[in-house]
Amino acid sequence: MSEVERLLRSALVPVEPPGSVTDRMEEALTELTTAAVDELADTELRSMRNPRNWVRPAAAVLVGGAAASGLVLVRARQQQRRRGAGGLRSLQRGARDVSSQMRRRLRR
Repeated sequence: MSEVERLLRSALVPVEPPGSVTDRMEEALTELTTAAVDELADTELRSMRNPRNWVRPAAAVLVGGAAASGLVLVRARQQQRRRGAGGLRSLQRGARDVSSQMRRRLRR
């Protein structure tokens, strides 16, 4: 291995963020997902006939989808670290947790 390769390998070692950063990120993503779900739940279907009323629900879908995806990844990574589970299994559990939370919110 050349000196340049060795230096690159040592410089590009993955670093785990502190637990508090992960917790804050999970909390923020959860709040965004919850706000988007609440916005969609409050949308009246009758008002959707007018295209001018599509902006807020469309934004809620985009923001909520991105936040939920990020939340799935954060939770999958946490589970992977805790349990040593494989990446795909952790991803499935994270997705299942987030989708069940969203379903509970929509039922209210």
